[in-house]
Amino acid sequence: MLRSNKEKQQNYELVSIEDLVPADHMLRKIDKYIDFTFIDEKVRHLYSQDNGRPAIDPLVLFKMIFLGYFYGIRSERQLEREVQTNLAYRWFLGLGLTDRVPDHTTISWNRRTRFKGTSVFQDIFDEIVLQAISHRMVGGRMLVSDSTHVKANANKHKYTKEQVQQNTRDYLDELNSAVESDRKAQGKKPLKPREEVNEDKEVKVSTTDPDSGYMFREGKPEGFFYLDHRTVDAKHNLITDVFVTAGNVHDSVPYLSRLDRQRNRFGFAVEAVALDSGYMTTPICKGLEDRNIFGVIAHRRFQPTLGLIPKWKFTYDAERNVYVCPQQQELPYRTTDREGYRHYASNPKQCASCPMLEKCTRSRNKRKIVTRHIWEDSKEKVRLNRLSKSGKKLYRKRKETIERSFADAKQLHGFRYCRLRGLHNVMEQALMTAAVQNMKKIALQLEKRASEG
Repeated sequence: MLRSNKEKQQNYELVSIEDLVPADHMLRKIDKYIDFTFIDEKVRHLYSQDNGRPAIDPLVLFKMIFLGYFYGIRSERQLEREVQTNLAYRWFLGLGLTDRVPDHTTISWNRRTRFKGTSVFQDIFDEIVLQAISHRMVGGRMLVSDSTHVKANANKHKYTKEQVQQNTRDYLDELNSAVESDRKAQGKKPLKPREEVNEDKEVKVSTTDPDSGYMFREGKPEGFFYLDHRTVDAKHNLITDVFVTAGNVHDSVPYLSRLDRQRNRFGFAVEAVALDSGYMTTPICKGLEDRNIFGVIAHRRFQPTLGLIPKWKFTYDAERNVYVCPQQQELPYRTTDREGYRHYASNPKQCASCPMLEKCTRSRNKRKIVTRHIWEDSKEKVRLNRLSKSGKKLYRKRKETIERSFADAKQLHGFRYCRLRGLHNVMEQALMTAAVQNMKKIALQLEKRASEG
């Protein structure tokens, strides 16, 4: 006999929302182990204390934002509907079964006006990291960094072409000083220091989201993207830094400044870092050496000119400051250019009779030039680090740390695409996504400790 449940749906029941949320629900663990009381202090100065209508509790507002990032709910309108019907969400926000859910426009207004131009989202992310540190879940000794592309909310076919000047390199002063010292040591006249490096470059600028950058890389999708530069601690894979740039900014550009921020903000005594091959630049290798950090960077395959002898077959003699070619001819030092490269040149008279000339150089004057950066020693140390036993062990952690962190952000938290437009809004999305990832890890780890203890 078939029975209908319509009559039961009309019955009144005396229930408690506390009893309706499963005891092992993730939001229960988050609420138990994450201290959200700091939020009121972080945003209090943004609210009027004695004027206007009573505002929605900031804790409820931010918890609602967290829910959107916890479960990858892209729309604030959809988030409002989900909270209305989901008992666990209501319980997490401290709402009863009949309490009114904050309107989605409230979230939008606060994000676009009250919190715009403030550091509140960065402060919240930092506070979660500090809580992880207090629970001894972040060591700060071994860090892994990388970047991933995030699809911008922009049509790749709608753009204009503009001439822009590339950013001045932040290590230029140090490089100029090093070049001057090197030329002086070699008996060369000093060069006039160049205060800035401005190179005109034609780029595609999106008419939909001008802050995004047009990305065109081998093996990567083409279009307008942002880059999420992220650092994780190797101890429990907690995210310790997030920074967003346009998709056409090189991975290595913001690295050293973000590394220094973590050391200053959280007091990290960084001993070792693991990086992808995109970070294998001379300034980064020199920066790591100056900071006394053991750097492990993936090998960047050298692509010599087809048909010519590769540079690695020329041996460098540090004591005599010369290069020796495969035919045992010496290439003495000639000069150091503005970019910090030393030039070593062969004797064209000897090269003219060399049987390897056609495979060595195609210059008309039969002179072979080999360059070596003044910070090349730092780069070679990093190469040796990668080949060491500890270096190989550290680099293997990339797959289970930073790569896993990016995968979770995209697959579970909706960070494959940008919800909004503009660098500030994408930065907010990146920070909040990383914050909820950290919250989950903290809660699960503390729950595990509690069950084992």
